[in-house]
Amino acid sequence: MKALIIEAIGAPLNFRDWDDPEPGPGEVVVGLKAAALNHRDLFITQGLYPGIKTPGILGSDGAGLLDGREVVLAPGKNWGTDARVQSTGYEILGMPGLGTFAGKIAVPHAAVHPKPGHLSMTEAAALPLAGLTAYRALFTQGAFQKGHKVLVTGGGGGVALFCLQFAVAGGGEVWVTSGDDEKIDRCKGLGAQGGVNYRETDWHKGLLKAAGEFDLIIDGAGGAGFGNLLRLAKPGGRISVYGGTQGMVPNFSPQLLFWKQLTICGSTMGNDAEFADMLKLVATHRIVPVIDQVFALSAGNEALKRMDQGAQFGKIVLSIP
Repeated sequence: MKALIIEAIGAPLNFRDWDDPEPGPGEVVVGLKAAALNHRDLFITQGLYPGIKTPGILGSDGAGLLDGREVVLAPGKNWGTDARVQSTGYEILGMPGLGTFAGKIAVPHAAVHPKPGHLSMTEAAALPLAGLTAYRALFTQGAFQKGHKVLVTGGGGGVALFCLQFAVAGGGEVWVTSGDDEKIDRCKGLGAQGGVNYRETDWHKGLLKAAGEFDLIIDGAGGAGFGNLLRLAKPGGRISVYGGTQGMVPNFSPQLLFWKQLTICGSTMGNDAEFADMLKLVATHRIVPVIDQVFALSAGNEALKRMDQGAQFGKIVLSIP
């Protein structure tokens, strides 16, 4: 089969032949039709991820065919018995094991789910990792309920857009932040009530004036702006954190945290039941993932370059012949 291979850290991926996978006990081989990129893949190519093994095949998101049935793949395995937190044996497809940037993949049979019927293969491939991460951050850790006012930071990213779509479908009032006014406008087209550009001075004050305080804030950035999220949260509110692209948090105020009785919770990926529930939500509300651009598998390096530039709105997908 053809695959995109990471041969060495810092080197372009190599599109070449790779042996077809052999299924282990309890595994099946799925013929892939589409795969999607995540920042995880980019970070691995840059050496910014633990446990990198080369040569290997990246990719955590995939959709394809199993015995003629259209399927979508859960991106993780070995969550463990505690629904609250993943086990030490938890793995995400695409490192250290082999991933979806290939013609075929061997996965546990339990990882194979029917593709939501209203989605194309391209759309379904965009769903797994970001959709699962968003679902857990919003519903499980964030305790989202109908009528909640929700702030989603980084509007335009894959997880952020799923948080927006899921919360709107669930009857929430959603606002966003972004460093790009055009992305804020596009988020409004997906149902956001409004948004603010975090590059503006005292952006949080403008948002507070426009929207008021929030029941729930979903953040994937951290960094210097995180302290403002405490100011934007309602007393008794929650802040659900699934990422930290802006790094460490300076000037954190424990006074705001304890006086407002806030809850800050971490969230990573999700368990098997949450993945199934996420697919049910998508099917029930006929939610369609936002696709930024589709590249051929052989053009995977161009796709990674687009992600590195940060210009995308939605998911970047690879089409697999």
